[in-house]
Amino acid sequence: MTEWETKLKAKKVTVGILGLGYVGLPLVREFASAGLKVIGFDLDEKKVRVLNAGRSIIKHIAHSQIKQIVNAGLFEATTNMARLKTVDAILVCVPTPLTENREPDMQFIIGSSETIAKYLRSGQLIVLESTTYPGTTRELVAPILESSELKAGKDFYLAYSPEREDPGNKNFTTKTIPKVVGGLTNECRDMACKLYSAVIVRTVPVSSLEVAEAAKILENVYRCVNIAMVNELKMVFDRMGIDVWEVINAAGTKPFGFSAFYPGPGLGGHCIPIDPFYLTWKARQYGMPTRFIELAGQINTNMPHYVIAKTMEALNEHGKSLKGSKVLVLGLAYKKDIDDLRESPSIELIELLRQKGAKVDYNDPYIPKTHKQRKHDLRMNSKKLSAKMLAGYDVVLISTNHSDYDYNWIVKNARLVIDTRDATAKVCTGRAKIVKA
Repeated sequence: MTEWETKLKAKKVTVGILGLGYVGLPLVREFASAGLKVIGFDLDEKKVRVLNAGRSIIKHIAHSQIKQIVNAGLFEATTNMARLKTVDAILVCVPTPLTENREPDMQFIIGSSETIAKYLRSGQLIVLESTTYPGTTRELVAPILESSELKAGKDFYLAYSPEREDPGNKNFTTKTIPKVVGGLTNECRDMACKLYSAVIVRTVPVSSLEVAEAAKILENVYRCVNIAMVNELKMVFDRMGIDVWEVINAAGTKPFGFSAFYPGPGLGGHCIPIDPFYLTWKARQYGMPTRFIELAGQINTNMPHYVIAKTMEALNEHGKSLKGSKVLVLGLAYKKDIDDLRESPSIELIELLRQKGAKVDYNDPYIPKTHKQRKHDLRMNSKKLSAKMLAGYDVVLISTNHSDYDYNWIVKNARLVIDTRDATAKVCTGRAKIVKA
């Protein structure tokens, strides 16, 4: 531990980050900006070329920030996994999706662990950051790493510290969000805490790997269940002729005992729609049903269908059917002001609209064209907005409430607007065109 602290203070620790996406790249920025050498590992050759040229691949990380750390010799990206043996710490930031049966898909964690095991050397610190079920690090990752014939907790150090990224959040960054850390042993945990303390304002050590894993699952289950509650209330209050957003804002004036959650067209991002089901899967191994989580998942999964039904009703009021109608979806990202479309409800909305026979386009200022995903390949390009263009659509569906949009102008020029985010709350004229969904 003393040697580790000495190397950290002297900035002689080299950090390897496996996976250079929305979790890995912010960590690259923080460690390199603190003066530590960082090597980023990724299988995507194009991504590696772009980063090494000093350009960012994520909207909320500026090109200038990547260029600065590349030019300073503090960061380089590579596809050469053999270089894992040259770093002192390896932070694993790979996806944890679901299978078609909504069970944990561990292929990326397994693959990364097997790759690390090939090059693992004595004294290295390995930290898993990917959100997963309690027990993953001890039961799955440790045995794979120990196939190298090195012993976890003795020859190398193993910890878990869940990512807490919130892309687009201007109030909190990787540096300012407290870091929960659990270790296979106390020394493993303490070494990881020392590493993160070099770049993050506060570390939160916990007693075990499983507590750290469960903490992240709890954070996302909490949000999933509460969002499902307001989504259900949105549908109930709509039947009553009550605006759910006004209700939430009124309830939010209570200074205690209430936290505001907001409804939408569905759940997006790589955490809330997925991670709670990692816990339901693990709970089944203990014979425990997770009824709140399952019910929340059903409600949230149904929201795109609710939006389509409201769109059909609104078009019927205007003497049109959805089949053959021209629909413009505003916003492809899963939330406002970011360029991340992972699990975005906008994608399902587009696919459902197409299935119903609608002619669908989209606009998103941050996503000029779609790319192939594991389950989707829309093959679409963002359409440029103009007054004439808006007027040419039978309905404009606001799926993501980007700040860039001028909602007064949109409502003025559109024939009909379906608002799933209360984006038009401050629009003064043309409100008869707006349908909340």
